[in-house]
Amino acid sequence: MFERKPGPMKALTRQWQLQSMVIPGIIWMFIFCYIPMFWLMIGFMDYSIARPMLESPFVGFKHFEEFLSDDRFWRSIRNTLGMSSIKLLLGFPIPILFALLLNEIRNLRFKRTVQTISYLPHFIAWTIFGGIALNWLGEGGVVNQLMMALGLQDREILYNSDPKYFWWITYFTDTLKETGWSAIIYIAAIAGIDPGLYEAAELDGANRWQRMWHITVQSIRPTIAILFILAVAGILGSNFEQIFMLKNNMNMKMAESLDLYIYNMGLVSGRHSFSTAVLFARSIVALGLLLLANYTSKKLTNESIF
Repeated sequence: MFERKPGPMKALTRQWQLQSMVIPGIIWMFIFCYIPMFWLMIGFMDYSIARPMLESPFVGFKHFEEFLSDDRFWRSIRNTLGMSSIKLLLGFPIPILFALLLNEIRNLRFKRTVQTISYLPHFIAWTIFGGIALNWLGEGGVVNQLMMALGLQDREILYNSDPKYFWWITYFTDTLKETGWSAIIYIAAIAGIDPGLYEAAELDGANRWQRMWHITVQSIRPTIAILFILAVAGILGSNFEQIFMLKNNMNMKMAESLDLYIYNMGLVSGRHSFSTAVLFARSIVALGLLLLANYTSKKLTNESIF
């Protein structure tokens, strides 16, 4: 006789103490993520803070037509896609590689020390970390001194004042700050792998690199696929705090991302309806990217979110 698995409601009743722990998260999400969606309608209005929202005149797709014909909008799209693509293609594999290499360290004290040091930059706010990065990139900074000592340049360069370096600055600073923190989920996935698999592979003559590729990487593949899908869905987003700290008038041509464009239009220029329309359109595109990435991953790797 086969034992019947308990149904969802019965399992929920049995585990009500554990399930109730998600209630604060659900309440937070409802208040800060779902209720504000009601105000998306101002993207279809000529909204003014001087009068109630529902008394604002309805203008249809007027603001959508305006931002689609704005050269500055398309420049922000280019910058966002450029920075996000570099981070996705070159930055996404780094936490995976870091977690794999960390897993191979046999000295537990050294391993924990490296883990702790790698996590620390994540807890430094971008207002501080950005200031440190600007100091490193300035005249007489660490980057200039290192490049000149290696013979890669013969004079000091104001990296953050030259637009052509900005995308790479965002990539390197983000990687330096977030690699350790981003690797946590991969480290947790690796910790769940059955040690017996490694022992069996070692008995079969597999070396360390073969065990890493055929056991570790294959075991965490679902985690990699899901995080990659989410990363693709967020490609039109950007680290607003990072860009806000590193931007200046000289590099703005390459620094203004879509988030910064929305901020400038909504809070700086006071065009609330216009910025809401841009945000609404971006959310629709992000949903489309999520569905496309999920479908593609399911077809190619048989791994997906839903």
